[in-house]
Amino acid sequence: MHTLISNISLRRIIVILAIFLFVTDFCYSQKDDIYDNYEVFDGHYHLTNYIQEGVTIEKQLENMGNIVGRCVLFGIPLQQMWSYGNSGSEAPRYYLDTDAPLYYYSFSDAYIAMQYLSLTDEQKKRFDPMITAFNPADMYAPAHIKRVLQTFPGVFNGIGEFSIHKEFVSSKVAGEVASLLNPALDSIFSFCAETGLLSILHNDIDKPFPKAYTQSYVSDLTDVVRRHPGATIIWAHVGLGRIVRPIKDQIGIIREMCEDPTLSNLYFDISWDEVAKYIIRNDTTVQATADLINQFPDKFLFGSDNVASPDQETYLKPYYMYQPLWDRLTPEAREKVKKGNYKKLFDEAATKVRAWEKANPKN
Repeated sequence: MHTLISNISLRRIIVILAIFLFVTDFCYSQKDDIYDNYEVFDGHYHLTNYIQEGVTIEKQLENMGNIVGRCVLFGIPLQQMWSYGNSGSEAPRYYLDTDAPLYYYSFSDAYIAMQYLSLTDEQKKRFDPMITAFNPADMYAPAHIKRVLQTFPGVFNGIGEFSIHKEFVSSKVAGEVASLLNPALDSIFSFCAETGLLSILHNDIDKPFPKAYTQSYVSDLTDVVRRHPGATIIWAHVGLGRIVRPIKDQIGIIREMCEDPTLSNLYFDISWDEVAKYIIRNDTTVQATADLINQFPDKFLFGSDNVASPDQETYLKPYYMYQPLWDRLTPEAREKVKKGNYKKLFDEAATKVRAWEKANPKN
């Protein structure tokens, strides 16, 4: 009897030890050195500007340094036209430098892909490229996105930042103006749901210099999100801009969105130094924002929204501007906004998109 008990006990010890070794090995294999060794991930970054100039991806790695572990990678899908009749020999470098129109620059996606493909395998782990060079007013937009995916398999994990209503920009775009009501936008999000592509959407929450009789875009935006529950959508800048300021009870409106189960596929990025200015304006705004994020820590991501940063100091400026907010967040919320939510959303997207690419190779 004693021998039997001893044998049973020995078997239990062996089983427990085997489980312990398996779990230990599994955890070790799942260790994410990028996540563990860096402070923050950047969910919103433009490698190029409005005249399709910028920095190399190697320079961006230098900017990220030992602070930023992962970074989304996209250009700007719009090219500012240099109209001699408008500005003569003065070449515009920004969309506010001229009255000439903007137009969609489709080569941007290929440029981003080639920059990414120039990296080593280890360096590639720090970037998540996005497709941007499509016209969201064009019913052929999903065809462009599909073409890019199949031309550069293994590269892109999402689309955006792309704009629908954006102060001063939307009205300058040549051709039909994009709209939240256009079925072309629905076709884009339907394709994202099919492929798993993550979306970063810029849509101002309100019109510039709103009047008493104008309506915000909140209702139209949430209607679009509800129509596409299978598409994961990040609302860039929480709808804010240089001129488009927080609307009345904006915190309450975002809170309602976070609570709404029909908007479970909607997330928010707090990117751009202009957005940081609204949040850190005073103690009241910092605390109200912190309370919202602490209540819904899974819903928010940080982003720099820098454009072709020339150096690390410029690149990291938005991150450090948010320090008053970081100080008010719980450790859990701070971790998720800085890194955790980025990792979750972009890793899920990458897995789904790679599976779609495998099942839909280029003919």
